[in-house]
Amino acid sequence: MLNYDLNKMLFTLPKDKHAPEDIRAALEWHPEVKFVSLVGIDVGGHDTDEKIPVEEFLDDIPKFLESGVQTDGSSVVLPRIAKLNNAKVDIIPDTTVDWFVDHNFNYLDSQTGLPVGTLRIPSSLVHNDSERVGSRVMLRDAVYNFKQDLMHLLKEYPYVFDYLDIDCVEDIDEIIITAATELEFWVKTPDDDADREQLSTAQMLKEQYWKRTTGPVRTALEETMVVLQKYGFDMEMGHKEVGGVKAKLGNSGNYDHVMEQLEIDWKYSSAVQAADNENQIKYVVRDIFRTYGLEVTFMAKPMEGVAGNGEHTHMGVAARLKSGRLVNLFAPSDPENQFMSPVGFGALMGLLKNYDVVNPFVSSTNDSLNRLKPGYEAPVCTVTSLGHSAKLPSRNRTVLVGLVREIGNPLATRFELRAPNPKSNTYLVLAASYMAMLDGIKHALEGKKTPEDLEHSISKEYGEEDFYLEKDRVYRSERDVFDEYTQEERDKYFGKAPSTVWENLLAFEKYPEKLHIFKRDDVMTDIALESYREAILDQWATELHNRIIPDNMDLIRTCSKAHDDMDCVDYDRSNWEKIQRLRNHLGRDTLDDYCLLTRIKQALDTGDYDTASSLQIEMQEKIGQLTDLYILYKKNLF
Repeated sequence: MLNYDLNKMLFTLPKDKHAPEDIRAALEWHPEVKFVSLVGIDVGGHDTDEKIPVEEFLDDIPKFLESGVQTDGSSVVLPRIAKLNNAKVDIIPDTTVDWFVDHNFNYLDSQTGLPVGTLRIPSSLVHNDSERVGSRVMLRDAVYNFKQDLMHLLKEYPYVFDYLDIDCVEDIDEIIITAATELEFWVKTPDDDADREQLSTAQMLKEQYWKRTTGPVRTALEETMVVLQKYGFDMEMGHKEVGGVKAKLGNSGNYDHVMEQLEIDWKYSSAVQAADNENQIKYVVRDIFRTYGLEVTFMAKPMEGVAGNGEHTHMGVAARLKSGRLVNLFAPSDPENQFMSPVGFGALMGLLKNYDVVNPFVSSTNDSLNRLKPGYEAPVCTVTSLGHSAKLPSRNRTVLVGLVREIGNPLATRFELRAPNPKSNTYLVLAASYMAMLDGIKHALEGKKTPEDLEHSISKEYGEEDFYLEKDRVYRSERDVFDEYTQEERDKYFGKAPSTVWENLLAFEKYPEKLHIFKRDDVMTDIALESYREAILDQWATELHNRIIPDNMDLIRTCSKAHDDMDCVDYDRSNWEKIQRLRNHLGRDTLDDYCLLTRIKQALDTGDYDTASSLQIEMQEKIGQLTDLYILYKKNLF
């Protein structure tokens, strides 16, 4: 499909090439770039896109850079901020990050023969000419606050340099925050649905994991990797993930029944740049796979019973010294005997202790919580693993936060948050996580704790008092969280995981003292947090009412009687009676009683979210029972 010269295409305008004369030169040299779009990110994680003709942009580049373009509150998700009677929102370019060209691979420029491009400029949302709002702004402010406060703490508590590969704070030129994500996604041929049992069996046997790709999936993956490399994303690898079944070669010579899960990885960047990179990468993946007739989904749990799509998020903190040397602030000076420095331990403890209020930013959709259930490497417990000794890095994939270390490579020390998915708002995941880390670092350094002190704290027993962590919680386990604990033990030791978006959002009310960590220096103001909560609540209720319930009703109707009363056995009749009872309970109203689906809608309509949430849990259980029972019923029929 790459029938044009990639070397002639413009992919990126790096942050050091944003002077008006540099922008003009690049766009005039690349006439295939026909449009400019300013990309703001609202609190719901949606990005704006508009097509400004390049000629219009070139007429007054300084004006666009300074004033951007104007939209209104109805175009972006900013509840409580951009109201209908106070809706002025400007989209202002961010000149401190890389800009990307979004290519239309289905539309070639007649002059150059290259795909028509749109220069997408990451931007800030500004309300009423003064207040910067939205996801990118919150991450930017979180990063600034983290750097400033950490530098202050290092000056205030110089004892910490006994455990870092740095002599003193005066050696530090700047604090650097690094982040990266891993992107998993399913690809399929349109309108094809593979048998769930086949998918589940292939997953358990690991028949697809890291296997060689074939046909259009291989071509699309390879082309995607080549194109993304041209953007400068420093791609590390692309491979098959655990989910999927083998595609079939049809009579036409084309592959059909494609149903495969893939993953691509790239190197770390600064926090804001990492989130911008991921946003662009998802567009490229979707566009290229579509040119090969393949659908891509980034949903967290597109199919029940098989692996969902995760997006493990890696986070680290380093210091660039005035000598130019880079030092990882999480790594200890004695890696043979210590897991981390006090900064690293404090950061990990802060993330774990405050995860109750971080979680609403990580898992904000019905789909995300469908993935986070006990089973296949999807974390459900707020717990970490350090490793059995400092010399043996952990590879425990059942925990929420993994400590990633490489002996002999201190720069590799980082945290892997395993709960996010490709639909998570990475800007807010990173912002919330780093503010939680800062809280832990602050308490660790103010207490002048050593690595040994902090290892004891994070390894504390249930019911043991600690200077920072909660008494009735366990925060570290080197065991398999899924297989070596019962559900009751998991709930007791690690806290009960939320089952619905509503339960997750309740953390904002239940833990106001933890929510306060986001408000330091107005990183997240009260109105910003209220705006986010209202946006996610409305999204949950609307999707449940208008999409999930109708979809489940359609499923109930498809579970129809399939046997002939004259040609069946008692087992078939028994199964059908159970199915019919479930169908009636779920979806059929009577004069005396409303069915489960109707009761959920009524609770949502009246704002009774506690009831709607508990009934949603019951609905999920009953739908699961109905699906499994109907499969069993159909398989016994001739």
